[in-house]
Amino acid sequence: MDFRSATVAQQQNAKAMTYLTKCLKDPEAGRLAINELLKILGNVVDRYPDWHPILTAPPRQGREQISDLSQLKTYEELDHTIHFVRGFVTCPYSEDSADQLVKAVRVVPGLSADRLDQALYADGAYPTVVVADHVELEADGTIRSRDALAWFVQQFAGEARNAEVAETWWNIRSNLLGRPHGSRSSLFVNQQAGIHMRKILEAMNSSGMFGPIIESSLDMLPQKKRDTICETLIRAAVGKRDQESELFEFEMRGKICKASVRDTWGDDMELRVNVQIGNYDLDVSGFYYPKTRKITHTDPRGKREVAEKFL
Repeated sequence: MDFRSATVAQQQNAKAMTYLTKCLKDPEAGRLAINELLKILGNVVDRYPDWHPILTAPPRQGREQISDLSQLKTYEELDHTIHFVRGFVTCPYSEDSADQLVKAVRVVPGLSADRLDQALYADGAYPTVVVADHVELEADGTIRSRDALAWFVQQFAGEARNAEVAETWWNIRSNLLGRPHGSRSSLFVNQQAGIHMRKILEAMNSSGMFGPIIESSLDMLPQKKRDTICETLIRAAVGKRDQESELFEFEMRGKICKASVRDTWGDDMELRVNVQIGNYDLDVSGFYYPKTRKITHTDPRGKREVAEKFL
C-alpha cells in the first residue's frame, strides 16, 4: 500500500493532540497551543532520520547510534516528549529541568529553545519547545529536499572511514526516512527526495566506500511473498523433523538448511521452528501448530536471491 502522507499526518497529529491535552483542566487552551506548534514545527512524527539536525547538532560522545533523544546529554531533561518535523515539545514536571534544557540547547548552533506559557500534558508540567532553526518545510510539510539530501550525504559520507559493511536501502530506510515512512517517502522527505536519497546511497555502496554490501531486510518483497517463504521453509523443517534431535539439516532447492524444531511445552501442541541457510543468507523463525497445521512467523531476513528460491 502506498504511503498516504496526508492521512498519516492527520492520525499522528490527532494522537499527539489527545496525549498532550487529555489531562488538562482546560484542554481547549491546550489544543489551541498545539495547533500553533503544528504551524511552526510541522507534523507529528515518531522518530527522526539519522541526518536530522535535531540529532546531529548536539555534541556526542563517540559515534554511538542514537535511538532516543535522551541519550544525548543536551536533551537529558526530557520528559513526556512529542516529536515534530522541525523539533519537539517536552513536558518535564520540574521547572528547573525545563530551564536546564533551555540553557543546554541554546548553546548549540542551529538549535533554539523556549518555555511555553500554556500547560501541556499536565497542569503541573513545564512544556518546552526545541526547534532546529535551519529546517525549512516544503508546501507538503516535508523538509526542503536540497537540505535533506545535503544533510544525508554529509552524515553518511562521514561514517565511511569507520564503516565495516554497506547497508542496503531496505536495511536502513527507517534510519534515512524517519518514522512513519513508506517505501520511499515519509513525513520528513517527499517521494522525489526519497528516490534521490536511495540512488545516492546505492552509488555510495557500489563505490565500496563502506565495505561489502550486506542484505538483511526483505521488505522489497510483497508481504504475501515473504509469508510464502516463511511457510515453505517452516513446513519443510517440520516435515523433516528428527524426533531424536532438535537440531538437524536438510537439503531443499539446492541449499543446505540448518533447522531447529523444539516442542515449546512438551505436548506436541506448539513447535518453535527456526531455519537458517548459510551465514545468515536467509533466516526464518516461527511457530507450527500440529493440530491445526497453522503457522505464525516473523518476517524473514536475508538475501533476496536466496529467499526467492523458496517462492
